[in-house]
Amino acid sequence: MTAVVGIFIGQAWSGVPWFEAGADPGAIAPFSFGSLLGTQLLLMGWVESKRWVDFFNPKSQSVEWATPWSKTAENFANATGQQGYPGGKFFDPLGLAGTIRNGVYIPDYDKLERLQLAEIKHARIAMLAMLIFYFEAGQGKTPLGALGL
Repeated sequence: MTAVVGIFIGQAWSGVPWFEAGADPGAIAPFSFGSLLGTQLLLMGWVESKRWVDFFNPKSQSVEWATPWSKTAENFANATGQQGYPGGKFFDPLGLAGTIRNGVYIPDYDKLERLQLAEIKHARIAMLAMLIFYFEAGQGKTPLGALGL
């Protein structure tokens, strides 16, 4: 979802179309591709492996040894009751789907359900937007150009 916004902002800021941004010889990356790939594989691999294990063995990843930096296992416990769905105060630091009282995360299930539905809808709209961006790029057009901006 942020990629769609990033395409608009990136082109408006730099003037370079999103499908040509990597080919710009004047572009300077703050890190190498190898370090980016390695970091992505390590971090996402760790998170996804924990989710995968928790899917087959529910609540197995909310124990103390699985989250060694947290004081209590409840910080990362799945308060939603849904298998394989993250929960807890570290996944909702702004308290959008619950509140934190005395260090304990208390979910608001009605809000959480509305936010989950909104997330799915927004993700589907973003996927359609990216599909349109790909078709436009195939014709040499940009999203801002298609809008006449």
